[in-house]
Amino acid sequence: MPGPKLNEKNRDKWGTKGGTRASAKYIRMSASKARVVLNLIRDKDVRRADEILQFTDREAARVIRKLLASAVANAVNNDELDADDLFVKACYADEGPTLKRFSPRARGRAGKINKRTCHITIVVDVMSEQQMAVRDAKSMAKGAATPNRRARVAASRKAAPAAEAPKNEEPAAENVEAAEAAATEESES
Repeated sequence: MPGPKLNEKNRDKWGTKGGTRASAKYIRMSASKARVVLNLIRDKDVRRADEILQFTDREAARVIRKLLASAVANAVNNDELDADDLFVKACYADEGPTLKRFSPRARGRAGKINKRTCHITIVVDVMSEQQMAVRDAKSMAKGAATPNRRARVAASRKAAPAAEAPKNEEPAAENVEAAEAAATEESES
């Protein structure tokens, strides 16, 4: 049935559209198999969702990952949004038409085979300031690199002089020989 989905949170209280969408139609898998993967990425930021899909071992993950990339590209090119600030606002899989096939069975009967299809839709939108603050706080708590490249370069330049501190020259030959002699004595006893 056409109309807004119950899990589609891309309508505000006035009924206007929010977010950028991408949809793939007539995908040859059942909607229930696609929904299992879609539940993994709902309400995640797009970078995290892409990582989840990359390491999910299901055929639906491959299709949904392409669709997520398409939704991000639509947001960047059509709506001029920043890809780092996007999150998966809504995602759902609807049933498509079912291809009906028959398999021969014993005694002249036929077994029914339903080859199901689905329509998958992903809606991405910009995170609110509060959501971005929570995301940045979590990444800083994990000790991850700052999202800003300029800050990462400055931090590495500060760490570089400390790493280049002069180290002791090669140990003296007498010390090396003494260590080898001690090691051979221990192995003999």
